[in-house]
Amino acid sequence: MQDPAVVGTRRSRIAEFLRQLDPDVRTALHFDDAAVISADLLISMCRALMDTGSGQPWQDRMESTFEEFDLSDLETGLDHILEQMQDTDTAISWLNSFKGVNYRTFALRLLGAADFRRLADAVKEDGAIVALAVRRGLRGLMPFAVAWSDAVGNMTENQRKAVSKTDIIGLEVVKMVIMADEAFGKKFVATLPMQLTAATADNLVGWRPDDMTEIVSTIRHKVADSSAKRLERENSQLVRKIRGAKDALTHSEDGISQAANSLIELIDRIMREAFSNEEVMAWAEENLPNEPLLTHKDKDGKIKPTKRAEALCFVYRGAPTAREANEHDNGQGPTLIHDVLARVIVATRTSLQKFKHDDAGTQEEKDQLFSLLAGLEGALLLGLSISQIGIKRDQFLDNLEA
Repeated sequence: MQDPAVVGTRRSRIAEFLRQLDPDVRTALHFDDAAVISADLLISMCRALMDTGSGQPWQDRMESTFEEFDLSDLETGLDHILEQMQDTDTAISWLNSFKGVNYRTFALRLLGAADFRRLADAVKEDGAIVALAVRRGLRGLMPFAVAWSDAVGNMTENQRKAVSKTDIIGLEVVKMVIMADEAFGKKFVATLPMQLTAATADNLVGWRPDDMTEIVSTIRHKVADSSAKRLERENSQLVRKIRGAKDALTHSEDGISQAANSLIELIDRIMREAFSNEEVMAWAEENLPNEPLLTHKDKDGKIKPTKRAEALCFVYRGAPTAREANEHDNGQGPTLIHDVLARVIVATRTSLQKFKHDDAGTQEEKDQLFSLLAGLEGALLLGLSISQIGIKRDQFLDNLEA
């Protein structure tokens, strides 16, 4: 087990307290070495993820945290945490037992009043840190939930039916996140000493379903900003296309047709600059040989990739589609999220064609175009985020192995 001398670098009050106990007492309290190490690791990870003032990317903060642990302790702690996450019923049962009167009475007799109070305080303080991390994590999902809802909103009913598991597509993800945040706040955040954490006033104010419209409006601006930042890494000129479309809608008398043209050009340029027709064809043949509607013949009879093929290749960033089958996925064809995002991009482009050629200049058309733009930004945010996460994850695993 890790040398107690380095406890100060670990930040877990529970682990610090338990390491000072006799091993037999720890065992009687149902805390084995793996539980102590995982508590240290979990609290350290939570603090690292929430340390936004460090200026380091979260991947670097996590890597620095892992370097503080011996490799054997790191493996033990991660394995224990994953076991608890995979067997949530057992974890919840243990937590309820820990909070129960019988356990507390037993622990009080075993430890004495002073040490029992120290243990209870440590559990509350560590619990508050985890609660803050969970709440920030939940709220961190919100831009992606809004992006997903906006993106799926660009699909017609028939386009949704073309995707498997349409029940998942139709889920009210935004409302689910808000309801989960509200329930978590009442059960945990409101009952723990959050003043001992780095929680801000915004972290402590609960979200309510009644405030969903206002919340979504605020988050949608963040989606647009995040989408622009990710797109700017690809090509700053593409960001100017989006801004130009918004300016045209807001200020120009012919704004609708101008915005539609800008957005169509944006989509085409993203696809064209990401991969050539030859690269898309080669990628589709290698990865999705049995997928329909990925090629077509042009007027000269030459076989070319469809917009759907271009979009799929883009959201996959040219990476392989191969994956292991499981009870929810047969491992064939594109994944649900890649399939939906590709269809959203194509559906958005198709819808924009109508405004390009049929521009009456009504407020209703402007509202529809703003909605299409929000969906496109959502699809781009999700598509580019997925690809960037994949790259960073592989780089991180390589570094960890080294």
